[in-house]
Amino acid sequence: MLVYPSGIDVSSSTLRFLARQLRAHHRALGSRWRRLSAGRQALLALAHLRVGHTYAQFAAGFGIGTTTAYRYVAEAVDLLADLAPTLADAVRTASTKAFVLLDGTLLPIDRIAADRPFCLGKHKKHGMNVQVLADPFGRLLWASPVLPGAVHDVRAAREHGIVDVLARADVTCWADKGYRGASGTVRTPYWGRWDTLSTGQQAVNRSHAKIRALVEQAMATLKSWRLLRKLRCSTTRITALVRAVLTLHLASSDR
Repeated sequence: MLVYPSGIDVSSSTLRFLARQLRAHHRALGSRWRRLSAGRQALLALAHLRVGHTYAQFAAGFGIGTTTAYRYVAEAVDLLADLAPTLADAVRTASTKAFVLLDGTLLPIDRIAADRPFCLGKHKKHGMNVQVLADPFGRLLWASPVLPGAVHDVRAAREHGIVDVLARADVTCWADKGYRGASGTVRTPYWGRWDTLSTGQQAVNRSHAKIRALVEQAMATLKSWRLLRKLRCSTTRITALVRAVLTLHLASSDR
C-alpha cells in the first residue's frame, strides 16, 4: 500500500487535549511502552473520526498493524465518550439560555435491506437516529445515544427523557413537526397543509421556522466529522463515536 503525507482540518489544541487525556490514561494503566506515543495515538484517532478511512489505510500510514490501529482508536474513542456531558449536564447549561433547539438526524450505516429496524422510510436508507440539542445560536450542546433509524423523533425524545427533563427545568424548546404531541415545554409549529392554516397560524409557522433553522448548524458540526456520514462499524459502537465527537467539539469550543 502506498503512503503519502496529508492533513486534517482539526486544530492543534484539540490534538493536545486528546493527547493529555491519553497520557493520563496510560499512566493510570501503568503502560510502559507502546508502538505510538500519546500524541501519535491522538492524531490517529482524530484522523479516523475526521476523515473516516479504513483501519488498514491508517495502519499503513502510521507504520502499525491493522489490529493495533483498531485498538488504539477504540481506546481513544471510549476515553472521549466517557468525558461527554450527560443530558442533565446539557440541561443545566440550557437553563442559562433563552431557549434550546431540538432536532433529530439520521447517521447512515452500512446495512442490508433485511435490517428493517434500521431503515427510515423518509430517507429510504438505513441509519441510526440521533437527537441533538443546540443553543439559540445553533451551537451543539448535547447528542443522544443512538436508536435504530426507524424510531420516530418524538418517540426517541421520550425514550431519552428529553421532554421530561426540559419540562422539569422549565426550559423552552423549539422543534419541528416531528415532535408533535411531545407537550411539556416543547414548541412545535401548527399542523396542517399550508393553505388550510389561517393567516395568523402561517405567520407563527414562519417565525417558528426562522428560530429553529439554526439547529442545522449543530447538525453540520456533528457531520463535519466525516466518519459519521457513512458508518461501517457495529451499531453498538456508534453511540461511543457520537459522544467522542461531542467531547472533541466542546473541548475545542472552550478554547
